[in-house]
Amino acid sequence: MAKYIAQIIVVGAQVVGRAFARAIKQEIEASQEAAKRMGNGKTRTERLANHKLGLSLDEAKQILDVSNLDKEEILKRYDHLFKVNDKSTGCGSFYLQSKIVRAKERLDLELNSQGKDKEPQKETDDTSQAKT
Repeated sequence: MAKYIAQIIVVGAQVVGRAFARAIKQEIEASQEAAKRMGNGKTRTERLANHKLGLSLDEAKQILDVSNLDKEEILKRYDHLFKVNDKSTGCGSFYLQSKIVRAKERLDLELNSQGKDKEPQKETDDTSQAKT
């Protein structure tokens, strides 16, 4: 009788051990996949923006269906999609509207960061011309 109980304990421990090892392996793979996704951002600012708004730049472009960062095109697509998905029209969705707003915020953030990169160059050009 004790022999059978010992066998059951050993087999049970093996089953639990294998399940635990499989769970650890899956967790490591998921962690590596998440690290790859977070590492796709080229700069720290981009990774922070993706984390803050929950959208990558590519996802935001896909939502608003824009190919480049043109402020007028983004605003035009945003206005159209926001109005089409307005709940008061009867066929809209608040969820889709919120996705559209987040996409526009992400693209605006990218436009602002590009604008900040360009502004210091203009200021230095203006100051060098004023001194001469």
